[in-house]
Amino acid sequence: MKKVFNMVDLDCANCAQKMEDAIRKLDGVQFVSVNFLTQKLTLEAKDDVFDAVLKKAVRLCAKVEPDCEIVLK
Repeated sequence: MKKVFNMVDLDCANCAQKMEDAIRKLDGVQFVSVNFLTQKLTLEAKDDVFDAVLKKAVRLCAKVEPDCEIVLK
């Protein structure tokens, strides 16, 4: 499954790269992209683990940039 999420208050390209690198290391991640210019997170993982991977990705992003919010709707 591949989904794209909007990000709010992603303040710098360096933080976006740190988020992408951290998420890429998670088990189950098949593809990830954090785009600073479009303020979007693209995440791909197998259907059966997608929700768990997404929760971990959200936590990692909060550690890198606490003010950034991933819109999960």
